[in-house]
Amino acid sequence: MASGAHQLAALPPGLENDLDVVIPTIRTLAFLEAWRPFLARFHLIIIQDGDPAAPPVPVPAGYSFTRYTRTDVERILGPRAACISMRDSACRCFGFLVSNKRYVFTLDDDCFVAPPPPGAAAPGLASPDGRSGVDAPSAHLRNLLTPSSPDWFNTLYDPFTPGSDWVRGTPFSLRAGVPTAISHGLWLNVPDYDAPTALAKPRERNRRHAGDVTLTVPRGTLFPMCGMNLAFDRALIGPALYFGLQGAGQPLGRYDDMWAGWCAKAVCDHVGLGVKSGAPYVWHARASDPVANLVKEFKGIQWGEAMVAFFRGAGPACLTANTVEGCYLELAAGVREHLGPVDPYFGALATGMETWIAAWASLNPPGPAFDLDDARVGGSGAVGAAMAVVGVSVAAWRRAAGVRVEGDPWAVVKSAKADGEGGVEEGGDRGDSRPWLSRWAAKACLLLPGPPSAAAGEGTTIRAVR
Repeated sequence: MASGAHQLAALPPGLENDLDVVIPTIRTLAFLEAWRPFLARFHLIIIQDGDPAAPPVPVPAGYSFTRYTRTDVERILGPRAACISMRDSACRCFGFLVSNKRYVFTLDDDCFVAPPPPGAAAPGLASPDGRSGVDAPSAHLRNLLTPSSPDWFNTLYDPFTPGSDWVRGTPFSLRAGVPTAISHGLWLNVPDYDAPTALAKPRERNRRHAGDVTLTVPRGTLFPMCGMNLAFDRALIGPALYFGLQGAGQPLGRYDDMWAGWCAKAVCDHVGLGVKSGAPYVWHARASDPVANLVKEFKGIQWGEAMVAFFRGAGPACLTANTVEGCYLELAAGVREHLGPVDPYFGALATGMETWIAAWASLNPPGPAFDLDDARVGGSGAVGAAMAVVGVSVAAWRRAAGVRVEGDPWAVVKSAKADGEGGVEEGGDRGDSRPWLSRWAAKACLLLPGPPSAAAGEGTTIRAVR
């Protein structure tokens, strides 16, 4: 079976230049030494939380990075800086805001490279220089560049993973899937438990390594997103990845990533995007104080049922917009109306959500408009949802890919196969369509275009002709 590095070789050239790694920290970045074989090729955005007058946390030599403190947040955003949390890992979303890359991988400073599972040879288990360990950023990119299947649960895990496919009985109308917006990775060693569970099971550790097993979170299903090993497509879902108001001056903590996940999942379901969860793994080294966490989480535990009920009912019901930004503003209004009576915090949170969208719009181009009729159809509408991505304008991606798709993307897929882009899976015993489908579906549906009036030489245009 091919390694993760081999899988990435089929992706557009320059892809490593279109992912930022966002790391919030108040302690040390020494853990980056262990990540050097996997992260040194990417640019880092360091969000140094805490006292902005404190000495800079050293970054190991050889890394390209940009560091931001609270002073920078206030300088760049002005009064809108109030929407960015302080003294909490939720500050990481400022990195999402200022990145100019298509993709973001965010990682906590107590997460290390996970070892490969014993005897496994799964994608993403070798670094570019051959060192052993789970190559998390490459595996996340593979997840993001292959479709999701929110409208059909494939019992053999992700059908777009090498070595897997759709099982017998899957309707062919659903096999195209939908574009993947979020890749949610997991963790070995210290599990991501809430405070009561951690207090009840202080010695419990996760030793179960499932290799490259990844599943799509079904449409209409919520999940507890964890921000310490997470990647997403900024062009598709970036405006919905706001980590809320947490930490200093707020009554709530440790619900930042989960709030972002609930909001983003509601939006993904509405516009026809997918969320994957599972591989890649990281090694979570440090267990935080469960007693201190209980204080931070107390209000979240108290309000949890109301929050989840909102995202299972009134939240999705209020969505009518065909853009992520529009959907997020509708969610903010719904939070104010339906959760505001629970506690005044939610009114402030709704204002923070609206301020976040204003801040996003001030630093980023508008996102794509989705065809909601296609999105509601499910898998058969995936082409319409994916082609909406072709309208996104992100200069960095354009420079990295230099490709524009016109017409029917699946005609490109068919012509690619006819031109010999197919192949035999390493270790397989039959010709398999999955490699060319994954590669060319990603190229046809997910590459961003140059402007319609682009002059000659600004990028290659792939014309899809039946």
